[in-house]
Amino acid sequence: MVKSESLIYLVNSLTKAEKKNVSISISNSKSNFAKLYHIILENKISTAISVREEYDSICKGSSFETAVVYLYEFLLNSILELRKYQDVNFMLFDNISKARILYEKSLYKECFSLLKKTKKKALEHENNYALLISSRLELDYLLALNYPEIEEKVLMKKQFKLNEALLIIQKTNQISSLLELLKHRMLYLGNSRTEFQKNNLNDLVMSEMSIMNSFRKQNIEIRKLHQLFQANYLIDVGDYKSALRAFYELKTLMLENKHLWAESPIYYLLIMEGILDTLRGLRNYEGMNYFIEQLNSLQDEGQYFNVRIQCTVFLYELFPLLDNGDFISSHEKIKLHSKDLIKNENLLSLSQNAELKLHIAITYFGLQEFKKAQKVLNKIIFASKDYAQLPLYRTIRLFNLMVLYELKDFELIKYESRTLYREIQTAKQNYNTERELIKFVNKESVPYLNSKRLKLWSEKEVRFKIIAEDVYEKQTLKYFNFLIWIESKMKRMKLSQILLEKQGAQSFS
Repeated sequence: MVKSESLIYLVNSLTKAEKKNVSISISNSKSNFAKLYHIILENKISTAISVREEYDSICKGSSFETAVVYLYEFLLNSILELRKYQDVNFMLFDNISKARILYEKSLYKECFSLLKKTKKKALEHENNYALLISSRLELDYLLALNYPEIEEKVLMKKQFKLNEALLIIQKTNQISSLLELLKHRMLYLGNSRTEFQKNNLNDLVMSEMSIMNSFRKQNIEIRKLHQLFQANYLIDVGDYKSALRAFYELKTLMLENKHLWAESPIYYLLIMEGILDTLRGLRNYEGMNYFIEQLNSLQDEGQYFNVRIQCTVFLYELFPLLDNGDFISSHEKIKLHSKDLIKNENLLSLSQNAELKLHIAITYFGLQEFKKAQKVLNKIIFASKDYAQLPLYRTIRLFNLMVLYELKDFELIKYESRTLYREIQTAKQNYNTERELIKFVNKESVPYLNSKRLKLWSEKEVRFKIIAEDVYEKQTLKYFNFLIWIESKMKRMKLSQILLEKQGAQSFS
């Protein structure tokens, strides 16, 4: 992403509070960077080329690149200044910078007073990084001043506290590294689909257990990371019930330590999303309602956070309707709530934006409005290349094959199928759902005679049941059951009808 494109994205992602702060700062400015800011702000759907053309026509002879760099830095500084009053973590590190300045100006008493206050606040919020830096600075400054009126016991106590913080940081970093590796494998290799893939996670599990067994000090951050690791691992291998128990324990831990949430309780939101995802995997829709209500009560003054909550609530209210084939009610919900989300989609992450678009497209698909479904999908498929890095992108492309099939665009199906099939072959995985879908859409039609269709379905039915029950294939069928769509085409039944029958059968089993 070039600098001008990054600037456009940054301006469009500003919250109301951030825009207000920037507007106050440049309200009377006639500078070129201020003009550039208003050009981007007033034209939300704009490209780097169109912004440059308008800038050149307004600010003739001025360097566009210089204005871009200056405005980019100005916006970051403006956001940073605002965050110091919104987030305790920003405030802690701002205090550390101020303490450095006070020491340089020989205001030693004020410096040590600020460091003391910073250490106390860092301990309260278990920010061991801020505690480490402020403690180290304090010791360095005391050494430089020849330990004014400091007894050895006091000095050793300060050193002990610093070493304790360092040990916690080391353990936290070790568990964080394992969680990062686990999430990376889940994102870029997909959820475990074979026993071989499952066994490949054992190195991470054994390392995580070893770290936890070697560290007995009770620390909320380490306990939180441990539960997150366990829950994500269990989801990855398809053990939803155990994952749900881990998430419940994590929820309890976070509720008992609300003082660590700072301004936006993002970790608590991640926990709630994990619980809801697990409950959906178990088809426990009634259990989801309580946690959706809990999410609605989390609204705060942060616009990013609120939009993320709004999107999560919307999706998890939509999922039960889609899973049951109730596309009419899904469409009504989309008409009521999606407008605000689409308006603020620039505040959503790429993955959440892609998930939102996919499920809106699924709704249109279920209503047989295939052109509308294609239009929504194209906003992801032909958007930023960053979307292509998401695991969900393959699901979107698979779903797009179904849309193309319904639109009878078989030439494009052949092209897309070849691309997807090459990727599957390169990955050397048993992507059975993908293979079945690609094979089906390339046949162009199913047998017209009822007897032939039923014979063909009887051959596939057993195989489809095996695929659907496979704990690893369930990860592919999580967003949409491609196998049920194939069944609907072969039986010449409505997709909504089969989904409702399947859901009813599951509820009685």
